[in-house]
Amino acid sequence: MTFEELNGDYSQERMDTVAKALEEVLTSALPQGCITVGVYEAAKSLNVDPDNVVLCILATDDEDVKDVALQIHFTLIQAFCCENDINILRVNNTRRLAEILGGGGGGGKQSGGEPLDVHCVLVTSPHSTSWKDPALSKLNRFCRESRCMDQWVPIINLPER
Repeated sequence: MTFEELNGDYSQERMDTVAKALEEVLTSALPQGCITVGVYEAAKSLNVDPDNVVLCILATDDEDVKDVALQIHFTLIQAFCCENDINILRVNNTRRLAEILGGGGGGGKQSGGEPLDVHCVLVTSPHSTSWKDPALSKLNRFCRESRCMDQWVPIINLPER
């Protein structure tokens, strides 16, 4: 096995670990009310209390790449997060992200039947306690290591279940 093959296996294993950690963070933050979903809602939350945001997730699918308005929103949110030392992850599977946030069976729908706008998701820290989540620590470490390699917004593939 060549070095490239070994490195590729390690990278895939690492990405799987990071995707699993992201899913754990989201599923544990959801019942605590520590999730903000939607580009507009996220912008409002960032404006009001940026120090409380521990992670920003920007999600797209292939067709979203052509959405200029969405890309402009992403650019502004990324700049704000970088300025305020908020870790950012890019996720390339909005359907899977909606499933996680919608509790699986809900299919990622809001109460009115509208699909969730999962293009931007913020994870905030609960006000009552200092949140010590091992999965969040993994994500923070991954983001920090990615920045050291000049990947300011690392991309994660959320695998289908």
